Amino acid sequence: MSTPAAPDRRAVLPWLAGALLLAATWPGARAQSAAASGLTVPTLTVQASHDAAGLELDGTLEPQRQAVVAAQAAGSVQQLTVRAGDRVRTGQVIARIDARSAEAGVAQSEAGVVQADANLRNARTQLERTRELRAQGYISQAALDAAENQFRAAEAGLAQARAGRRQATLGQDFTSVAAPFDGVVLATHLDAGDLAAPGRPVATLYLPGALRATVQVPASQAAQARSARQVEIELPDGRRVAPVRRADLPGADPVAQTVEWRLDLAPGDAADLRPGRTVRVHFTGAELAPTGARSVPTVPAAALLRRGELTAVYVVRENGFVLRQVRAGASHGGSTEVLAGLKTGERIAADAVRAGLAGARP
Repeated sequence: MSTPAAPDRRAVLPWLAGALLLAATWPGARAQSAAASGLTVPTLTVQASHDAAGLELDGTLEPQRQAVVAAQAAGSVQQLTVRAGDRVRTGQVIARIDARSAEAGVAQSEAGVVQADANLRNARTQLERTRELRAQGYISQAALDAAENQFRAAEAGLAQARAGRRQATLGQDFTSVAAPFDGVVLATHLDAGDLAAPGRPVATLYLPGALRATVQVPASQAAQARSARQVEIELPDGRRVAPVRRADLPGADPVAQTVEWRLDLAPGDAADLRPGRTVRVHFTGAELAPTGARSVPTVPAAALLRRGELTAVYVVRENGFVLRQVRAGASHGGSTEVLAGLKTGERIAADAVRAGLAGARP
């Protein structure tokens, strides 16, 4: 029985050298080398901005003109002629409702008009005969008064029947749901076979190219937003545009304690946008209330570490750094406001990336 041959040491040496080289180039090894060399990171003292404050809030794009088209007749939906995203014209039929019940109502009202007209003719003939007999003295005045009252009742009955016919005809027209203006179908709420009822939504339409940004401003910051020298909307593609018209509603939400602002976009800025997208609204140059001496710490952009939803800074602690999460606010040039998590006078790393290396020292 043969024994396995011993490995050739000369063949193992190149592999071992490559492994050592790979370990030396690994990020962890580089961090350890940085620790060995004693990496020094410059620091700065957090300062506060006292001139003006910025306010950044999330907003939502919504149409300036939007309509929820609802059914005005009861019945089963026979056909839905549009889908979400379709363009429609004024008067275009978007849904058809079963019209058999409405047709039966029209036929019933027509019969009612015929009957009321026959009653009126009969009452008119009776009144004429009663007047002749009264002139000859064969009947009393009371009989003539009764004939006249019967004639007037027949006239009213005919008018009522004709009004019922108009109402039934109008109800028959309601079995076809039409678009009130040229627009785009934002959503459909019924499908073929569903039961429509008066007031039940069928589809939502909006006018494209006319959008506005709606933002909920906290009531405690409403005065600050109104005093802003400039309001800009940061669109999803990164562009910043100024609204052509802005308005804040006079009332506040009693639950959320916010005031709604509506910022209309120019048609050119809203050409390729769709409702529902999230935007960022910047209120810059807002004046702070004299009584609210609010300290607004500002730090350079390089001092902030942004990783997904995390925004943090490295705070100096003894001979090292401690990562602390903060809430960033508006940016002014190369500086960014810190709304929470940091105080004026604290020392932080000026370069957040270098401060994160192992062994970094202030």
